[in-house]
Formats: sequence, structure tokens, C-alpha cells
Amino acid sequence: MMVTASPHRPDGRPAPARQATLGESLRRNGVSRRGFLKFCAATASMMALPPSMAPAIAAALESARRPSVIWLSFQECTGCTESLTRSFSPTVENLILDTISLDYHHTLQAAAGDAAEHAREAAMHANAGEYLVVVDGSLPGPGANPGYSTIAGISNYDMLMETVADAAAVIAVGSCAAFGGLPKASPNPSGAVAVQDLVKDKPVINVSGCPPLPMVITGVLAQYLTFGKLPELDQYNRPLAFFGQSIHDRCYRRPFYDKGLFAETFDDEGAKKGWCLYRLGCKGPMTYNACATMKWNGGTSWPVEAGAPCLGCSEPDFWDAGGFYDALSVPPGNSGDMLLAAGAAGVAVGAGVGLLARSQAKGAAKQHQTVTAEELEQKL
Repeated sequence: MMVTASPHRPDGRPAPARQATLGESLRRNGVSRRGFLKFCAATASMMALPPSMAPAIAAALESARRPSVIWLSFQECTGCTESLTRSFSPTVENLILDTISLDYHHTLQAAAGDAAEHAREAAMHANAGEYLVVVDGSLPGPGANPGYSTIAGISNYDMLMETVADAAAVIAVGSCAAFGGLPKASPNPSGAVAVQDLVKDKPVINVSGCPPLPMVITGVLAQYLTFGKLPELDQYNRPLAFFGQSIHDRCYRRPFYDKGLFAETFDDEGAKKGWCLYRLGCKGPMTYNACATMKWNGGTSWPVEAGAPCLGCSEPDFWDAGGFYDALSVPPGNSGDMLLAAGAAGVAVGAGVGLLARSQAKGAAKQHQTVTAEELEQKL
């Protein structure tokens, strides 16, 4: 964390050092003004805002202080952290994560033992009422044996409740933290619960997915940095900008669904031609996330593009929602005639939805705003 020298108090003791703004930190790390403006334009797009909001974002971020972030990991597999650290540079993830004060993170911190816990406590006291708590992993509920999952001799439940007491907000990262995930799956031997089942007096934002998309995590942080408030949420407390459309609606295989062209096995001709994976169990129609547009590993790919059906991992209780490779409306064992009938129904419904989607797309294209870095420079 970069700080600047500060004067002494009247009693002779040094006053708290002034923390660098986000703009100062970016410049210190060699980020050019042009690169910063491109970042602001990307942030506006990521948060589903018009390009005209980019100057406002730039002005806000220039003066914003680096927020303290305390990251707690409970019953999890480290996949959420792995997803975040697999981002490619330079990206929105790097720019944001380089400029927040990540004061505690079980996986990434250098400190261990008492030193690590002292860092968490110090961050809580120094930033009371202003720090963000990020949680990945579910945790045994208050009625479960506290010994099922502990850190530094402290039960997950006690550590969570102590840490969120003076937090500004809580971000539950991954489906385990958001909805209980795998630990909560039947028969749930550890009595696992989601963060929102326990935290009732603070805003809780769920960034679900197994693992979640890195840009969704950083998008929430960007909105908090820019506007001092949290994004609009859906019925499951997920950011609407990222979870407002289904995987099915954004999927590049959707045209094949509309035409009734489905892969029947993972290695048939349809699969090789990239046909729809609906009959192989794809849960895209009932799963809401931005996987199809943001993807992973620098926008390289995502499961459906790699030939695997969507498992619905960003939805509540997806582990207990039935077979991963069973079609949603075509039960196993149906005859060929029934499958053909189901396919025909899919064509009819898909054609209607497809026409509506194309009409909406044309309307959106007419209203679409574009902006260049040069134009942004002139506005600022």
C-alpha cells in the first residue's frame, strides 16, 4: 500500500498517513492516462452503463481511496481464488486488484499464524465501517459442530460474524459462499450454510459460479469504488448486469437450438459441427451468468465452447438438481419418436424466441453508443 508523509498531531504523535488515491496508485504503477481511460470505458461496459458514463467513472476513480478488503476462505476448494488469479494482463482484474488493499487472504497472504490474524484484526479496527469482506466457501451453521471447520482455532461461524460486524458490505464469491454449493449438497454432513443465511444486517452480494467469473468479482468492486454503492441485484442477490440473462440467450450455439439441431452424443457429427448440447444435459436455459460473453483465461474459452454442456453451477442447489447430463425436458429412456417430438417443439418455441431476439437486437443496434479514447480525453 502506498502512503504519503503526514504532519504530527498537537501532542507530538504522528498523524495517520494519508492513503494514496486509486489514480495515484495507477500512475505509480506505470498505467498511462490513455490506458486509464480505456479501463474506465471497459468498466462502464462491464457494469452495463452507457459509454457516456466513462468520464464520471474516471473522475470518481481518480480521487477514490483504496478500499480495505478482507478475504475469508471457509469450506471451499480454492477454485474461486484460482479463477481470479488466472486472469491475463493487462485486464480489468489486474487494474482493480493492484489498487485495492487486500489486507487478509488465507491463500495469498505471506503472513501465517498469529501474524495473519493480527493483520485481519488491524484491518478491521483501522477501517471500521468502510472495509469490504469477501467470502468464498460455505461454513458450518451455528447449529453444527464448530470443529468441522476452524481457522487459527476459531470456528468459521465465529470468524465470519466477528469480521462482518463493522464491514460496509459482504461479497459472497462462488456458489459455495452464495448458496452452500457442494458442502451443502445432500446429505450435508457438516451442516453447511451460505453466507446470506447468517449475515442479515449487512448487504450481501452473491457472485455465484463454480468457479465464478473474475470480471464479475472485480466489477462489483469497481462499482463500489466508483459510486460508493453496490450494484442492482436479482432475486438471488446477484449483480443484475452479469446475471440478467441466461446462458442460453447468450450462447453461440443458440442458432442450432432454434433450428432443432442437437448433438446426441459427445462424439457424433452434430457435436463435431458445434450443434446445441441441450439433449446432452445443457442447463443453459435455466442458468443465469455471463460465461458466454466474458469466458475464462483472457476470453479464450468457456465450457460450452469446449464441448461440455452447462451444468448450471451459478444457480442455487445445482448439485442436487438432477443428473448433469440429463436433458431438462427429455427424461432418460424416451423413445426416438418422443425425442423427435421434443426437438420439433424446441424448433417452434426457439423460432418465436429467435424472431423476438433478432427484433430486439436491431433496436438495440440503432441506439448503440460508441466512444473512443480520444473522445474521452477531450471530455476530461
